[in-house]
Amino acid sequence: MRLFLYGTLLDAGRLARLAGDPRLPARLRPAVLRGFRRVAGAGGYPTLAPDRAGQVEGAVLSVSAGALRRLQAYEGPRYRLTPVRAATEAGPVVAFAWIAGAATRRPWET
Repeated sequence: MRLFLYGTLLDAGRLARLAGDPRLPARLRPAVLRGFRRVAGAGGYPTLAPDRAGQVEGAVLSVSAGALRRLQAYEGPRYRLTPVRAATEAGPVVAFAWIAGAATRRPWET
């Protein structure tokens, strides 16, 4: 499955550890998601909120079923995989982003 990552999973060490695959960070490809902005969700973690003029820089990554299960456990039940269309150097791609239902209006800061 192809994922669009935009928050804490962009940290190479965290991604490798949580997914159980040290090779994954090298496979991240820069991407931009238009029509959203990154905001603070419940507990201070990032999520996405619709914003016509917004855009979020992140990365796309294809993961195995096992890595997806491990990352889903990290994301938890508040986050749902939602299909999105991200822009990459190679053109637009369909990916899935974890988006939480409860979001604030505050921008998320790393």
